[in-house]
Amino acid sequence: PPEINDIEGHPSSSHQTLKGTSKWATSLESLLEDPEGVKRFREFLKKEFSEENVLFWLACEEFKKTQGKKQMQEKAKEIYMTFLSSKASSQVNVEGQSRLSETILETPHPLMFQKLQDQIFNLMKYDSYSRFLKSDIFLNHKKSEEQEENSPEAQTAAKRASRIYNT
Repeated sequence: PPEINDIEGHPSSSHQTLKGTSKWATSLESLLEDPEGVKRFREFLKKEFSEENVLFWLACEEFKKTQGKKQMQEKAKEIYMTFLSSKASSQVNVEGQSRLSETILETPHPLMFQKLQDQIFNLMKYDSYSRFLKSDIFLNHKKSEEQEENSPEAQTAAKRASRIYNT
């Protein structure tokens, strides 16, 4: 049988893939894969005065994709000065012995921040993330999503779609 695609041309499946807050609630990884989820999580962390954690995590993800030694050196120095140096403007709370010395910045490699990034990820996962799922930011976003799904427009669109596929 011919493959059925959704509006964007992606193969459609009989079970709807999770979206928005439902997806965010499955894991911190799922939340961080969704730009809207990251935005809401940042909003939450800002209120908790710990936004630097997710900013550091995101900077490390970007850093891993950096090509060329010069760009890597610049980006590594930027990450170090912003998040890891004792004078950092948005210093992250990582264990002292795993802090990097500035000398490592001369010979950067894609995974040089991995250990620190993992520490921050675990800090977010076992601390901030569970509070985020109980926060007004998350719960209000979830409520507005549910209201959209239950709106008459959404239901008529679903009925139209089912009529198209069930003919």
